[in-house]
Amino acid sequence: MNKNSHKFYLTGHAGKMECLLDEPEGQPRGIALVAHPHPLYGGTMDNKVAQTLARTFVGLGYATARFNFRSVGESEGTYDDGRGEVDDMEVMLEHMLKEYPGLPFTLSGFSFGTFVQAQLQQRLEAQGRPAERLVLVGTAAGKWPMPPVPPDTILIHGELDDTITLTQVFDWARPLDIPVTVIPGADHFFHRKLVHIKNLVAQLWRRDI
Repeated sequence: MNKNSHKFYLTGHAGKMECLLDEPEGQPRGIALVAHPHPLYGGTMDNKVAQTLARTFVGLGYATARFNFRSVGESEGTYDDGRGEVDDMEVMLEHMLKEYPGLPFTLSGFSFGTFVQAQLQQRLEAQGRPAERLVLVGTAAGKWPMPPVPPDTILIHGELDDTITLTQVFDWARPLDIPVTVIPGADHFFHRKLVHIKNLVAQLWRRDI
C-alpha cells in the first residue's frame, strides 16, 4: 500500500495468520484493526473497502493491521462461522498492543468483518477494556446475530445494498439509537463510492483530534 507497509505472520488458534501492517508517518496516535468480508465469498484483506479503511486510519495517524481469515491466502485453518475469526482477531489485537504499548485501539470492518469486530468488542467490554470506537461499513445486520455496539459507533451503508438491505440495518440500529450514514447510489461493495467512506470516517473521527 505504501512504503510503510509490510507483511508479517502470527500464530492463531488454527495456525498461521497472514497479516499486513500499515504504519503512519511519525509516531502513531493509536492502533486500528480492519476486518475483511466473508472468506467463503471472496473476502480477503485486499478487499477494496478493507483497503480504504486501512488507508483512512493510516491517514489519521493509526498503526493499522489486518489479516486474512482462516483458509484465505496464506492463512491456515478452515472457516469457523465467525467464532474462530473473533479469536484470531483477538490474537492480532494482543500482538499490536505489545508492539505499541499504551496506545488506544479501534476496531473496523466491512460486511462479515463487522460481525467479527462487534463480537470482539462485546468480549473486550466484558473484560473491561473496550476499543475506543468502532467503524462498521456494510454492517451484517440480518445476516448475522449482530450484538449491540457503543452509541458512538460509525455506521456507513450503501443505499442500494441488496446483500444487506438498509431496512435490516435500520431495524438493528433503531433500538440502539445509533445514526446510520447512507451513501446514495452505493451498492454493497461501494463501487465508485470508496472515497465517500474515506471522507466520512475522517470527518466523523475528528471529534477528538
